[in-house]
Amino acid sequence: MRKPLIAGNWKMNGSVAGNKSLLDGILAGIGAVKTAGVAVCVPYIYIPEVAARLQGTSVAWGAQNVSTEAKGAFTGEIATSMLVDFHCQYVIVGHSERRTLYGETDTLVATKYGVVRAAGMTPILCVGETLQEREQGITEQVVARQINAVIQAHGVASLAKGVIAYEPVWAIGTGKTASPQQAQDVHAYIRSMLAKQDKTVAEGVVIQYGGSMNAQNAAELLAMPDIDGGLIGGASLKAEDFLTICKAANR
Repeated sequence: MRKPLIAGNWKMNGSVAGNKSLLDGILAGIGAVKTAGVAVCVPYIYIPEVAARLQGTSVAWGAQNVSTEAKGAFTGEIATSMLVDFHCQYVIVGHSERRTLYGETDTLVATKYGVVRAAGMTPILCVGETLQEREQGITEQVVARQINAVIQAHGVASLAKGVIAYEPVWAIGTGKTASPQQAQDVHAYIRSMLAKQDKTVAEGVVIQYGGSMNAQNAAELLAMPDIDGGLIGGASLKAEDFLTICKAANR
């Protein structure tokens, strides 16, 4: 059975005092989360602080992005080795905000996926369509293209060591969300497209939902057979809401 993963994406939010309060709140209630994996992906500058607070707990931590380069004259970039120094377990790659705001291509995202895996961390590969693409009826083609870029670069077996997060771009930060059935349909499609190449990978890969999952809709979304957790944005900044989502992932 696949183990659900709830990963908080703090995005560009946080402060020293606020992070402590948030993590204290999460840790106070994490005992009620019995079967789901839990992680927080935080701004680079807070990784040392978060790592120190979460060390020895059941909550993992990670980053929201990474460089494709190992070291050198790349001002402002962070290498995988730096994340490993602070025992990061997860790295988000290809989030829709990176793709749309910073022009990250499928090829670049696939390269990042590879360097994260090579460093021994787990990439969370974000895929998903814009509202225009959904209205054009090409959701499946878009998602397939994004995943196939990773398969072509690293092979389908590489997905067994990663996580896929389906995030309809039109449902991120807008307050809108795909219906549970809409989300399930895309998750099922992803699993079916992978099964054509490797049934074992398809059955085992964790596919999160990343479109404005919150404390109110988490249980219904997580009840879908192919939704294996969530990549949580705004709701991950409130301990009570985040814990509610984590507990909804108990199987």
